[in-house]
Amino acid sequence: MDYEVKLEIFEGPLDLLLHLINKNEVDIFDIPIATITDQYLGYLELMKTFNINVAGDFLVMASTLIHIKSKMLLPGSHEDDEEEDPRAEIMRPLLEYMQFKEMAEAFSEREILDRDVFARTVIPYSQDGVTGEEPELDVSLFQLIDAFKRIVDQRLPGTKLTVQHEQWSVKDKTELIIARLKEKGAIFFREIFSEDRTVSEFIVTFLALLELVHMGLVKVLQPTSEGDIRLIPSFDEKGGNGNES
Repeated sequence: MDYEVKLEIFEGPLDLLLHLINKNEVDIFDIPIATITDQYLGYLELMKTFNINVAGDFLVMASTLIHIKSKMLLPGSHEDDEEEDPRAEIMRPLLEYMQFKEMAEAFSEREILDRDVFARTVIPYSQDGVTGEEPELDVSLFQLIDAFKRIVDQRLPGTKLTVQHEQWSVKDKTELIIARLKEKGAIFFREIFSEDRTVSEFIVTFLALLELVHMGLVKVLQPTSEGDIRLIPSFDEKGGNGNES
């Protein structure tokens, strides 16, 4: 691999676990630990493929999940009703984290102090059907990985996600994405892969997007939880991020 992208992950292992619980539509009080553990490890492998920095707490959680999985596989592990469910080791912090996130979201949704005096103004953004009136739902790294995997599975079914030497660099792909955003103003996530032909090229394009998000040059939004992911530029016409003096 002739390139290296170092990205900080603002989501943590609990975010990944919640993502997997929601994705599998399972009860947090009855987590299928074997399935969740295997999928969790799969995400770590994907992040390794993308050369994304994985903090130590992700690895600690992986060890915890493997330990719980091994305990769940022991004969008679559920026969003693007085013995605590091994999954409680992750259920408790998950529930506490969910409450924390709900409180944070509730505070962030509060109107400004003068809401009864000044009417809110909405600046429309009409490129490709994106407007300022649409709710801007956060798209996590794990949702982006899922969307990326779906595109690769559709375009290159059965292909293993590995990187080989290719003619494209992350710098080349970031320039292509920026050029497309300058042209259209906003694009769908799937559009940045429209000209890609190999799995390595797909991965380099994905890394380029992550780099642009990390640099604050691109916002990743989703109108609804099931809607298409959209990319909106956060730079001026000259390619800056708008924060330069």
